Amino acid sequence: MPAKETILIVDDEEAIRKLLGRKLVSMGYWCREAGSAAQAIDELQAGAVALVLLDIKMPGKSGVQLLPEIRAVYPDTVVIMATAITDTNIAVHCMKHGAYDYVTKPFNLGGVALSVERALEQKRLEMENREYQQHLEERVSQQAEKIRRSFLNSITALAYALEAKDRYTSGHSERVADLSVAIATELGLPSEEIEKIRLAGLLHDIGKIGVKEPVLNKPDRLTDDEFQYVKSHCELGERILAPIVEDKDILFMVRHHHERYDGAGYPDGLPLTEMPPPADILTVIEGFPEMVHEETGGGVPSWCRGASVLAVADSFDAMTSARSYRKAMSDEIACAEIERGRGIQFTPAVVDAFLRVKKKMPVAG
Repeated sequence: MPAKETILIVDDEEAIRKLLGRKLVSMGYWCREAGSAAQAIDELQAGAVALVLLDIKMPGKSGVQLLPEIRAVYPDTVVIMATAITDTNIAVHCMKHGAYDYVTKPFNLGGVALSVERALEQKRLEMENREYQQHLEERVSQQAEKIRRSFLNSITALAYALEAKDRYTSGHSERVADLSVAIATELGLPSEEIEKIRLAGLLHDIGKIGVKEPVLNKPDRLTDDEFQYVKSHCELGERILAPIVEDKDILFMVRHHHERYDGAGYPDGLPLTEMPPPADILTVIEGFPEMVHEETGGGVPSWCRGASVLAVADSFDAMTSARSYRKAMSDEIACAEIERGRGIQFTPAVVDAFLRVKKKMPVAG
């Protein structure tokens, strides 16, 4: 018969150890013996033990004292207490503190065998359930990662679909995302927030899908009416993304990437200040009242920080890219324009971080 689990018999009487050992070996178990608590600890340390038959009364440290040590260090090892009939109350106490069962002396070997089988079967079921839960968590995690990758692929497809409508903005969203990440990293923002900013950078102009191509590609400057029409892409982008993007920070960044530090931007005229905007201004954002009092590091809401970063990155890339109505500016001139807008159009701390980032990058002529 193939060997089953290993059982440790702990009793100060050798005759009892031998009696129990013969019975359990005949059932196919490996058996080891210990005559004291100290020897039991040595045996447990020597190799895996599935079950301990532990005598309650032993010279020195008793089984009652040894039980919590076994349960603490070897939580997967099952313990069955062995006791005289007169000590059953103590045995019940031990069961309340982690022992699986107890058997009484003089032993009924059939009863001992049945208790051991039940205890080990219970242990097997618990281990199988634990493994199932672990595998389930892994599968859920893998599925969540697949969904996330699919979501990111969809985002990229949306961004590319947008830029396919306008040859002048090819690569704009990706460049804005990359520059925004560099600025956010320079600012020392948390990695989770940086990832949100990256996604918002990819999506910030997605609302332009709803803007007619003749207006997007107009070779002359836009009329006031046309400019108002183009400005609607911020709100439209939020509406397009709301059914598939649950993160409100990302939605807010997309909506507010054209807001200004002085509050003269659009669509809501929210000031991207270094302190939270007044609550009565924030309440104009319908559907997200809980964001009114949400603040994180530095006292600035995370979506507000993200929108400030996007505003700088978006403006810089727009200025350094050719448009149907003008040529591209040089990096040097664009940086000077960004610096000129510090504290007016752009958040000062973001401008400073942007300029530090640009110094580390090769300058295009």
